Amino acid sequence: MPSASCDTLLDDIEDIVSQEDSKPQDRHFSRKHVVPKVRRRNTQNYLQEENRPPSDSTIPGIQRIWIRTWGCSHNNSDGEYMAGQLAAYGYKITENASDADLWLLNSCTVKNPAEDHFRNSIKKAQEENKKVVLAGCVPQAQPRQDYLKGLSIIGVQQIDRVVEVVEETIKGHSVRLLGQKKDNGKRLGGARLDLPKIRKNPLIEIISINTGCLNACTYCKTKHARGNLASYPIDELVDRAKQSFQEGVCEIWLTSEDTGAYGRDNGTNLPTLLWKLVEVIPEGAMLRLGMTNPPYILEHLEEMAKILNHPRVYAFLHIPVQSASDSVLMEMKREYCVADFKRVVDFLKEKVPGITIATDIICGFPGETDQDFQETVKLVEEYKFPSLFINQFYPRPGTPAAKMEQVPAQVKKQRTKDLSRVFHSYNPYDHKIGERQRVLVTEESFDSKFYVAHNRFYEQVLVPKNSSFMGKMVEVDIYESGKHFMKGQPVSDAQVYTPSISKPFAKGEVSGLTKEFRNRFGNHQSPIPNTPAATSRDSVSSRMAPQMQRLHQDWALRMSVGVALCGLLLTFLVKIYN
Repeated sequence: MPSASCDTLLDDIEDIVSQEDSKPQDRHFSRKHVVPKVRRRNTQNYLQEENRPPSDSTIPGIQRIWIRTWGCSHNNSDGEYMAGQLAAYGYKITENASDADLWLLNSCTVKNPAEDHFRNSIKKAQEENKKVVLAGCVPQAQPRQDYLKGLSIIGVQQIDRVVEVVEETIKGHSVRLLGQKKDNGKRLGGARLDLPKIRKNPLIEIISINTGCLNACTYCKTKHARGNLASYPIDELVDRAKQSFQEGVCEIWLTSEDTGAYGRDNGTNLPTLLWKLVEVIPEGAMLRLGMTNPPYILEHLEEMAKILNHPRVYAFLHIPVQSASDSVLMEMKREYCVADFKRVVDFLKEKVPGITIATDIICGFPGETDQDFQETVKLVEEYKFPSLFINQFYPRPGTPAAKMEQVPAQVKKQRTKDLSRVFHSYNPYDHKIGERQRVLVTEESFDSKFYVAHNRFYEQVLVPKNSSFMGKMVEVDIYESGKHFMKGQPVSDAQVYTPSISKPFAKGEVSGLTKEFRNRFGNHQSPIPNTPAATSRDSVSSRMAPQMQRLHQDWALRMSVGVALCGLLLTFLVKIYN
């Protein structure tokens, strides 16, 4: 083929047009005999399509994103923060996976089934030609796994940079941010707490008080992802709680890998934090404390009992025992014995009458004998825990327990079934029928037949669906009970108590946006699901504002570079002529 050469350089593509060529306006006015035809169209569908980018669009900030989260409340909080930042930037958060341009998959590494679901979701996304960004504990702990190759990853301490990762992924790049956040060499708790957020439930705020833990449990993969203990400062946590109440939240959950260890890295402790938080909880709102391991709660039992008796704190505590065999606990490296666990539970039951103690048990840990298992069964029969999480042991790759001699799979399954049978042999709420209770209504039941409320002991109470109850304290008479719930009939002459807080945000509304931020980004995103009217009004301003801002920034940068180059050229010419 003959080679082509170009002797002259074109300054711009417009230079290809010669002087003799007709101009666009000339072509337009020459069309004298063209009669426009009016075509009817569906305005609603048109408005929706008008705001939808082309399927092959690579302009960041206008795509639809589907977020899926597995695992604990800490992970759910991370997912809410990532959704909030993406929505604030202009992306559309959708609840329809097939409608999304990109899937953000936020994983859990605690058990094999959760990772299997995560892996299958990646495969499905790839089959459907979706862009994929991975988050959570699985890629943080093992980023070099084969099925993660070539995919973008956002680390658990880097969620404040999710917009960057999504933006680059949409452009076709693979980005991995897995570093730890540090200040003067000291590891921080994670991303800032004042980031934009979309709460899954606008009435409930999940606050992570610390990340990581001080333990080295032989079965735990989460430690590989979350690392050692790093606590947030008390003032930042209190500020986040205040902000949440100003946004209509009526219930706060404190979460972490081990709330009892809070403050051991920065010179404070959990009771000190809780007393500070209690001061800012409005009347009618409630605080729920998350999971704490026995070793770190033992030295604070007196103070914890006082806090759990506070009227604005649920008398509820999640204390995992995992096994009632000391030999198994030793192999797990749990750093306590069964007597320590019993001491904590017995003390709290005495000092906080009616308290709900939830616990976890692992069935079939390596080396667990029939006698070990029977000791665990006896513990459940003795305490009759109203909330019990029974888990069959799964060896997680890279953990010491995975290298131990395993209990046969069939034995593990049978022990899990046997313990579940014991748990379902008693009804913890039968004696409460006939009681009058004050409950806080926060959500709708899975079958959509009731509203879900919780009483003082964080026991689930189902109440009739009455829109005036949502987010309120209601007095009910208990008339029925089940294994995991009670049913309550609102008292006819009782008042519905409204917490002294602001009106709750709409579902899907972005929290944590200052007035400045809202003005800058065009009155933030519309609730999910969007109405066509809301889409046409809000989505243009929210999506175009960031893009226009970016264009202005690009233009300013190019102008400054151009001016600098002109200056250099002028200097060069002066030197030549002189």
